[in-house]
Parts: sequence; structure tokens; C-alpha cells
Amino acid sequence: MRYPEFLKENGTIGFVAPSFGAATEPYRSAFDNALKKFHALGYQTKLGPNCYASDGVGISSTPENCGKEINEAVTSPDSDVLISCGGGELMCEILDFVDFDRIAQASPKWYMGYSDNTNLTFLLPTLCDTAAIYGPCAGTFGMEPWHPSVQDALDLLRGKKLTMQSFDLWEKEGFKTEDNPLVPYNTTEPVVLKPFGAGAEQDGEIRFQGRLLGGCVDCLVNLTGTKYDHVREFSEKYAEDGIIWFLESCDLNVFAIRRAMWQMKHAGWFSHVKGFLIGRPLCFGQEMMGLDQYAAVWEPLKEFGVPVIMDVDLGHLPPQMPLVCGSMADVTLRRTKEQPDWKLEAAMRLE
Repeated sequence: MRYPEFLKENGTIGFVAPSFGAATEPYRSAFDNALKKFHALGYQTKLGPNCYASDGVGISSTPENCGKEINEAVTSPDSDVLISCGGGELMCEILDFVDFDRIAQASPKWYMGYSDNTNLTFLLPTLCDTAAIYGPCAGTFGMEPWHPSVQDALDLLRGKKLTMQSFDLWEKEGFKTEDNPLVPYNTTEPVVLKPFGAGAEQDGEIRFQGRLLGGCVDCLVNLTGTKYDHVREFSEKYAEDGIIWFLESCDLNVFAIRRAMWQMKHAGWFSHVKGFLIGRPLCFGQEMMGLDQYAAVWEPLKEFGVPVIMDVDLGHLPPQMPLVCGSMADVTLRRTKEQPDWKLEAAMRLE
């Protein structure tokens, strides 16, 4: 696995928009304020040509333009790391215009984003053997004040923090609007991690290790079985390490989540799995015909006999722990009689 150099003091942060750009409110104001905050911290910024674009369908510009922007930004010495402007809907359509061979031959560079950005944060490791960061998009850094998870993301980009912990509260309903673009997370709900499998009913620790791989299930299931699906080869290459899958969903209801688990399982994606980290789905609390978010995941995955940790701080119901897709990780879940709520720690190792 290739690991890029971390962001240095006074380094240059590049911004790209392979999915949505920062063309409308509240995203434009949030992005502009993020740039101000990065400048105040001493960093230079380099904006790609699509950051404020809105001439695309489900993404910032045409698939050709977005692919060209990625090819240039990832391989150019003009920036030290890259942060995506935002998520979106049709980033998959740029993949035919992304030169993965060129990227694999260039010096590696950190790319960070989530949601639709799974199309790169997942494919960079599996196609280019280059680690990427599943973490917040650029506009998140515009909030006032920063949530600790936002500082975690910057500290990860800087190489200052490689061990992430679960948080105490999460946001069920946000207040960010066109008129209030810089509002911080409205964290009101206690984080209650739900482990399934061995050790889930006991006090003490649940531990497992492996190589992190995953992202937004909406995007992953779309890639399954395409020419971009090299997951089985990746899993075989790193079979000795094993894989920790981290998964979260956006638009999927509980039945769509279950179908996605079935599809990825039958595509052979979960060979050599050591454990699953499942983020809170955007359909949190949904039940349809007796199926809830937990049975949607656990029933298809229980046959693997590994820990399945649900309602993890990942994805579309913030905060989220930034994770290095492609890195090794030691995952520990702890609780005691004195501390009955499970706490999660993921210690990443760049090896």
C-alpha cells in the first residue's frame, strides 16, 4: 500500500469537485469560510476549475471535465493534499475519464471526501494501491466552531493523529440552511454502539485487526461487478492482513441495504473479512415490514463469524471518524460495569 506524505506546515491544500461543487447555498458560503479558516492556519490553497461549477448533472461539470480535473490535481505538484468540495449523485460517470494508470504511476497524494467520493476513496486503494481518507468534504471545515471530528480530520491529514475514538453525541437533525450556512453540528443524541457476534453480550473488550476498506454502500453496490471491481484481487493480495469493512448508507432504505449486503457478499467481497464497522444509516430508525436497520445488516453477515459493530460514527449522520481506506487498523470496543456504554477506538497503522 502506498501512503502519501502528510500535509506540512504552510503546505498547499488542493480542492476539487468530481461530484457537486460549491455553487449554491449553503455550500458556497461554507466553502468560502473553510478557505478563510485554512488561510488563517497558515495553509495555501489551490482551487480546481470545477470548485464553483454547476453545469453538470448530479456533479459539478461534465464527466469529462471532472475526470480531467482529477487527473491533473492528483498528479500535479501544485498541491500537497486534496479535499473534495462535496458529495453528489453521479460521480460514477467520471470514472471512464479518470486515468487510474497515470495515478498509480505518480507520487501518491492524499485525497479526502465521503459519500459520492467513495468512487475515489475506494478505487484509489483497490485499483492504484494508494491509501485515501474517508472523511469530511471541504464545506465541513467552514462551520463555526469546529466539531472535534473536524479537527480530527485535519490532524489526520497532517499526520498528527492516527487513532480515532467514537464520540458521545450525534446529530439527528441539523440546522444548516441557506440562511445559516456555518452552523455547527447539532449533536443531541447519545452515541450507542451496538455490537453483534462474539463478545457482544459481555463486558470487557472486543478486538480485531485488518486492513480498512469501505465507504458509502450506495456507491459500492453500484461498482460491484463492473470493470472497476477489483475487490477480490485486493482481498487476495492482502489476505494475510484480512479486511475490516467500514460501511454506511445514504439514500438506501432498510430493504435496499439488505439487498446491497447480499450482492456484495455474493460478489465475493467479504472473503478474508475480520470485522465490520457499520455507520448510522440516513434512514436511522426505519422499520419496513418487520425489517430494521440492524437485521438488514446482521442477517446477511452473521455467517462470517466476525464482529459486526453498528451505529458507528461514520457517514451521513455526523460526526464521523475519518478513516484511512487501505491502512491497517487495530479496532477495540470496550465497556465495563462501571462504564456500560461501548466505546470504540480505531488505531490506524500505515503499513
